Amino acid sequence: MAYRRTPRVQDRLDAQRDAIVAAAAALLAEDGYAGTTVAAVSARAGVAAGTVYKQFAGKVELIAEVFRSIVTHEVDVVREAAASGSALDRATAVIETFSRRALKSPRRAYVLLVEPVDPVIDELRLEFRRAFRDVITDAIECGVADGELPPQNASVVAAALVGALGEALVGPLATGAEDPDLVPTLIAFTHRAIGGPVQ
Repeated sequence: MAYRRTPRVQDRLDAQRDAIVAAAAALLAEDGYAGTTVAAVSARAGVAAGTVYKQFAGKVELIAEVFRSIVTHEVDVVREAAASGSALDRATAVIETFSRRALKSPRRAYVLLVEPVDPVIDELRLEFRRAFRDVITDAIECGVADGELPPQNASVVAAALVGALGEALVGPLATGAEDPDLVPTLIAFTHRAIGGPVQ
């Protein structure tokens, strides 16, 4: 007869997994990808390294879990911020929400956007970019349909904006120095890119 975990054992294992993921997320924000080792995670979580390996095949699988969790939350926050209003309002909400949240936690955002990582994590980055692109695409398509914006390939424009946004943020995220003109400039750039009036 196969062993079945009791609910109590499963709850303990789930709590352990959550503690490991939380420890890895905290280390990622503090020390980046290179500094988030299994040994450091196990020490932060208060478990043996072997316990981490019982939950995850290794560092890459663990960081992928952390990455998915953080990115899913960030996409949800941006999607909610851009859920209503004109196309310009919605595009502004994406740029402003994404940028300000990244600048609040520059080390973590740098890891999520550009720090050299394993190819598995790079693939997750592409999913992350596509999700943000889709939010902007939807805003542009609605603006075109309403006559607020000129006809355009919304998906291509949105992808270009996501790339430009990431590139513009790299320097400030790497140095931790925020330029007060950065976000307003990105918003004005976005309005011009999608064919709206610059406010």
